Order: sequence, then structure tokens, then C-alpha cells
Amino acid sequence: MGGMTRQSSEEAAAKAGVVIRELHEIDEFRAVYRLFDHIWHPDPHNAPVSVELMIGFAHTGNYVAGAFDGSTLVGASVGFLAAGRTLHSHVTGAAQTARGIGYALKLHQRDWCRERGLKRITWTFDPLVRRNARFNLVKLGAMPEAYLEDFYGAMADAINEGDVSDRLLAVWQVTPEDHGPDEAPVEALPVLLASEGERPVIRGVHGDRLLVGTPRDIEALRRTDPAAAKEWRTAVRTTLGGLMSGGARVVGFTGRGEYVIAVN
Repeated sequence: MGGMTRQSSEEAAAKAGVVIRELHEIDEFRAVYRLFDHIWHPDPHNAPVSVELMIGFAHTGNYVAGAFDGSTLVGASVGFLAAGRTLHSHVTGAAQTARGIGYALKLHQRDWCRERGLKRITWTFDPLVRRNARFNLVKLGAMPEAYLEDFYGAMADAINEGDVSDRLLAVWQVTPEDHGPDEAPVEALPVLLASEGERPVIRGVHGDRLLVGTPRDIEALRRTDPAAAKEWRTAVRTTLGGLMSGGARVVGFTGRGEYVIAVN
């Protein structure tokens, strides 16, 4: 499925009401640290990225950028160069997700990569977080290429605490092929993993294409029903993770919140 990536980074930033630029000063890196602390509330020993690492990344030609509303930092992204002419986007966060700041940051990141002749951007995301899957697959047009079990180990922060850190590796081509979304009625495909009363149900279905569902709001479910949240983690690992380890590919994401899997 194609993503909505034709908008320029400047247009996206203007729509979000921000100016995005690379960061170089220690006070800027400290502001990023405080912003990420506000978003994730991590354990002090488990911060997403330290000030020292941001200084080192920026000094050695990696990607450290911030989105500013006037003089106030409202979003930031940190990434580092990886093998295969790739930027690995380690962490991106915005104080107000509804404004489109994260989208503007990703487009700025894509332009930064194009200017340096890079071919793709990778990052990880929790396969259970439906809004992130929709943003990555539908809005941007990135596609998952690997299911990574407990990738970061235990994560002591307000969002992930109490859950294992399974992740999908998203791959976003810097210069994507010009193709639109799949117009097939994917919602009519067999549903391998469904949601019934906020709990996952694995069905014995088969086909060349299958649907793997996600919880409506896993972060809320972790607080209100931790047992159900753990059931979802196990069910998605078993279905989505099992299919991908066997060579199946994620090719889209439905409006109902399901991964579209091409088995063959």
C-alpha cells in the first residue's frame, strides 16, 4: 500500500505550526532529553537516548533534529547511520501527537537522507499499538520486514512497563516506487486473529492472504486489564511473528486495525 508521502517537509511543518532544524548545542540536546522524559516518563536508568549520545551523534554526522513552536521544542528525532546506506531512526517523539509534528519530522528526516544519498530509513515499533501501525504503514508507506521478539528487553517507562518489548522493524524507502494503495477488498479476507470483547481469538483459517488484528488501545488495556494485554502479546507473537518467521510478508493495514499478510 502506498503512503501519503508526496507532501513536502516544509508544507508538513507549516501545517503543524513548527520549524524543524538539526540540533548542535548542548542546551538543545538537554531540551530533547526533557521532552522525551515528559513523553515516556522512563526510569532514570532507561532513558530513550542520553545527552552524551546526542552530542556524539550530531558531532559525527548523524541525525538529531528538533521541531520548534517559536522557541519551544515540541518534537525531536534522533537517528544514526547504519549498514546498507540506511538511517536507523532510534527515537522520535512529539509533545502533541494530533498536530502532525511527528509526520513533519519524518518528512524532514526523509529529505535529510535524500540529500546524503541514503536509500532507506528503518525504525522499530510495537505491533500492538494500532495508531503507530496505521501511521507507519498507511500514512508513510513504510513496511515491516522482521518481527523482533523482546528486542529491547525489559523497558521501565510509563508506556511499556509490565510488557515484553516485541517490535516490528519498519523499512521506509527514501525514494519509494510510485504505486497506490491496494484496492482489493482486504476487509473480506480470512481473519486469523480477531478481537472479541477486547480479548484476542485465534481462528483456524487459511489462505494466501490473512488478517491479523490488533487491540483497540493496548496502552489503556495494560492499565485496565493486564491479563488481556498479555494475551494480545502472545497471540500477535504467535500469529504475526510466526507467519513472518516463515517467510510471510506484511503488505498493508486495514481500516479496522488489522495487518494484511501475504502468505505466499
